[in-house]
Amino acid sequence: MITATITAKGQITIPSYVRKALNLKSRDQVIFIVEGERAILIPARRRSIMELRGSLPATAPFPGHQEIRDEVRRQRGEELAQETCG
Repeated sequence: MITATITAKGQITIPSYVRKALNLKSRDQVIFIVEGERAILIPARRRSIMELRGSLPATAPFPGHQEIRDEVRRQRGEELAQETCG
């Protein structure tokens, strides 16, 4: 069994054995799940945008790259006109 001590600030140092086993590095985040009198520590992995693709339902069909570019240009043109003409 591995133990850690809670500091006056409520902090703990995760023992090196646990960090190595979970491949935790400095500045990684972890999730604590409390189940009764137990706490489970799970690495909070950052996922790439490609891993997240499809995780949310589409609310509308994708209009296409050219349509998006055209809309951005139109909106930017309106912003510039407002800035210069008042």
